Amino acid sequence: MEIKDLAPKNVWKNFIALNAVPRPSKKEERVIAFMKSFGENLQLPTMVDKTGNVIIKKPATKGMEKRKTVILQSHLDMVCQKNAATNFDFDTQGIKMLIEDGWVTADGTTLGADNGIGVAAIMSLLESKDIPHPAIEALFTIDEETGMTGAFGLEGGLLDGEILLNLDTEDDDEFSIGCAGGIDTNTEYTYEQKNATGKAYKIEVKGLKGGHSGMDIILERGNANKIINRLIIDTETFGLCIAEIDGGSLRNAIPREAVAIVTVENDTYLETFEQRKKDVLNELSISDPDAKISIEPTNLPAKTMTLAETTKITNTLQAVHNGVFKMSLAIAGLVETSSSLARVIVKDGKFITQSLQRSAIESGKMEVAYTVGAAFKLMGCKVEHRGSYPGWAPNTKSEILDLMKAKYEAKFKESPKVAACHAGLECGILGLNYPKVDMISFGPTIKNPHSPDEKVNIKTVEKFWGFLLDILADFPSK
Repeated sequence: MEIKDLAPKNVWKNFIALNAVPRPSKKEERVIAFMKSFGENLQLPTMVDKTGNVIIKKPATKGMEKRKTVILQSHLDMVCQKNAATNFDFDTQGIKMLIEDGWVTADGTTLGADNGIGVAAIMSLLESKDIPHPAIEALFTIDEETGMTGAFGLEGGLLDGEILLNLDTEDDDEFSIGCAGGIDTNTEYTYEQKNATGKAYKIEVKGLKGGHSGMDIILERGNANKIINRLIIDTETFGLCIAEIDGGSLRNAIPREAVAIVTVENDTYLETFEQRKKDVLNELSISDPDAKISIEPTNLPAKTMTLAETTKITNTLQAVHNGVFKMSLAIAGLVETSSSLARVIVKDGKFITQSLQRSAIESGKMEVAYTVGAAFKLMGCKVEHRGSYPGWAPNTKSEILDLMKAKYEAKFKESPKVAACHAGLECGILGLNYPKVDMISFGPTIKNPHSPDEKVNIKTVEKFWGFLLDILADFPSK
């Protein structure tokens, strides 16, 4: 069976069309034009706001005119991650999709089901001619994955809807009514270099699962940046100096791969490396069973940082917090606060890091951000906290929550999970300019978002679509 033949056909058709359009975060020009053309071809009122968000409005179907207007919202951009061996250009190529054991996935890259399935569902409603629904305001935001620029830039007064359905939750049996806020901590340091001596080695960490640094942080998956530093720590014992490090890729993804080039004066380092490798792989045997760690001789580089600088940097990276910082005492099983060391670069005299802190509590977000920043400040780094965005406070008295819970229980004979999530959803930001809008988030089951293992469950897409139609057919009256 081909993807175009899956049910519901209209949703998969639109997902295929969307995935043919390159749409990396910060480079959404083509997908904005695609969505604008989509709305105009349907002869529906379509606009692109000054930030780049696309808004398409559709009147209520006959008999639904007295229902409240619904805002249907999803983001157009996608996380672009690929396996090292995959030859793919996200700027020019459409996603190559596959069906595997009841899931749709991609060929060595992220799939874009986050949030492409939500976008495709909204497109299907906009083009429908026989689906009952209230008046629709379709909001397609940009740059959700790298700063939520679209949500921040959406001005008040463009939308009239009273209820917003965000289609960006990744478990089919869960309704999200709250989420974590976040902030980036970026650091920079200029280090002293010297002429390289000794023997040079290339160290590589790869094969980690990675994943979403919010949703998957609780799974204790390996962080390639922390692992590669662990392999080269205790530099003075071996006369080890760093020439280069390139670890991680995206600010909101758990780092899956890292490469370092180092020089050593003491050959006993190789024995120590093998023991550390054995220890690390043993620790990763459950969370990352496909992890691979290697070392091989390489050409001596022209320059390395000095031994003193190497010691300073490796000790700092060892000290920086990574992972769960605090669990919620209010909601069982929910990560309250975390940090992910997303990016480490050492090259040409510059040491640069990027990390992302998240918390359900604003003060907790700043506490972990300052904790991470303090380690870098102690070694003399320039530290910048930026891109702060608010969390979304749960509203347990929500009208749309009550409706959806009742619908779900009647349809599926079980209660849905109602929870806050540790990922960043746009609802909290959208609420800044639309504070009276009642919001909820839901969607089909997506596994391993933000990694090349991303996949969406086929049966839950059908379940999600049918449930969405049921909600719209019985939407609250004005």
